Amino acid sequence: MNETTATLIIVSGLSGSGKSVALRTLEDLGFYCIDNLPAKLLPSTVADIAADIEQGGRIAVSIDVRNLSHDLSRMGQLLSEVNAAGYQTRLVFFDTEDAVLIKRFSDTRRKHPLSLRGLTLSDAIAEERKQLRPLVALADTVIDSSEMNVHQLRKRVIDEVQDHAGQAVSVLFESFAYKKGVPSDADFVFDTRCLPNPHWLPALRPLSGKDAPVRAYFEADETVRVYLAQVTAFIDAWLPRFESESRSYLTVAFGCTGGRHRSVYLAESLARHCAASGRDKVMVHHRELE
Repeated sequence: MNETTATLIIVSGLSGSGKSVALRTLEDLGFYCIDNLPAKLLPSTVADIAADIEQGGRIAVSIDVRNLSHDLSRMGQLLSEVNAAGYQTRLVFFDTEDAVLIKRFSDTRRKHPLSLRGLTLSDAIAEERKQLRPLVALADTVIDSSEMNVHQLRKRVIDEVQDHAGQAVSVLFESFAYKKGVPSDADFVFDTRCLPNPHWLPALRPLSGKDAPVRAYFEADETVRVYLAQVTAFIDAWLPRFESESRSYLTVAFGCTGGRHRSVYLAESLARHCAASGRDKVMVHHRELE
């Protein structure tokens, strides 16, 4: 193979450190993602997927302690096989302080994968660290998520991909409810509370801005059309300036009273516009719907 046919990112790390968030973010960025891949299947799986995706396609797999321990000890050899086949690989390892992990498991009431062996949570975390040593040693990047919230972790993953893949700026369109606070990480915030509110229409109240009847309601309103056109023009005019400054990501937030109708519709509309304009790094997050 004379040229790289795929980029492979291996996501690993401690349970509760944010691997699932990272994998979902990579999927939003256009990666073909697989969770909990048996390590021994890595070379054959990458080859099978790469054969079916376009030149320059991107793959992300999660490999962690749910694997057999002897397979994890072979990761160096398995990565060598993948690299020898011509694929560009990166192993990103997510770490978190023990105290934070314990609190996360306590808050979510989820079981640690190793707790089935009768281990206490503290012992399970210690054993997991031991089993994952081969992957830490091979990691190209170690990300400590101890003090990160979900949004910060998503941005850190996007930043990692941008730094090493030379991608254009990623744009996240986010909707939110003002009554629950403005997102602290937003670069631009647009207030949509001046627009007609479907909340007062019984047939539309239980729906969201993603639903066809609500979209039709907004599309028929001249005020909404003007607002959308002006915000679209603003984004089109200024987004290239962020790219010229080597910015890796940008968050554009839309707020309304409940974060369900107007803000969701605007975020979805701008995301579709940017995607239709040829940008392939466009994501949408509806804070109050998730």
